[in-house]
Amino acid sequence: MSLNRREFIKAAGLAGIGGSACLLGERAQASEARSPSPDAMGVLVDIPKCIGCRRCEYACQEAAGFDPPPIETFEDKSVFEQARRPQPRSHTVINRYANPQDQANPVYNKFNCMHCVDPACVSACLVSALSKQEDGPVVYDVSRCMGCRYCLVACPFEIPTYDYDMPLKPQVRKCNLCAHLVPEVQDVPACVKICPQEVLTYGKRSELLELAHEKIVTAPDVYIDHVYGEHEAGGASWLYLSSVPFDQVGFKHFDHKAPPRLTEKIQHAEFKYFLPPLMWFGLLGAAMWLTKPESGGTSHE
Repeated sequence: MSLNRREFIKAAGLAGIGGSACLLGERAQASEARSPSPDAMGVLVDIPKCIGCRRCEYACQEAAGFDPPPIETFEDKSVFEQARRPQPRSHTVINRYANPQDQANPVYNKFNCMHCVDPACVSACLVSALSKQEDGPVVYDVSRCMGCRYCLVACPFEIPTYDYDMPLKPQVRKCNLCAHLVPEVQDVPACVKICPQEVLTYGKRSELLELAHEKIVTAPDVYIDHVYGEHEAGGASWLYLSSVPFDQVGFKHFDHKAPPRLTEKIQHAEFKYFLPPLMWFGLLGAAMWLTKPESGGTSHE
């Protein structure tokens, strides 16, 4: 029985969709939400206490081995004229926001890797260069990285950066919660240790959540009833308290479901055993062969 081109492509498409759907159904049950480890550590950020001194920026650069400029230079307030994001050699930054409740006293907020409970960057990494440790940190192994930068796209908080200034050995850059220092070298992350206002509290995530909700109950005039990071994008190791809504201090609104729970069902279905991609390449090759120009024909330009 002969099969024309249109019929072939239609059948090929149905076969591909059917094969992927079967694998999708097989993986759907395996892709379940992840819960934080009972021993997972984290940091609670008390935004109303922050004065924008940026000493945490200095300590972070020093802990990462970047040889920061003198600490006095971090007193420069001109950097607050525009919102900043973490950079390859600056893994945390402080931004300033207008305070609708008190115009004379702006709000300062700290940004760095959230160390998600169920990290999208880890899920997206094809070579396990990024991994989630049981005690909380999301860490990076440059020896495994192949430079695809999928993690940069996957992160809902838009945190990881890529060091393009190192052409011979570029790598992904982000906060690792001082996993290379804690607890062997020091007890707490560098930013927590240096903070003069005790804005940052390091401890078990479960205990930090209890502390955060206790603060909200005891000082409802200071804090809004929301702990950012408790549920956002599946939860995070960094938790925040604020006196104003979080969308007014640079944070986005996220669903409680972790991004990997939405994407892995499709990703794993399409790439399990690498069969679907190979199948699609084969079908595309067959379609190209069937639609190639007749040999010996007249060419018109």
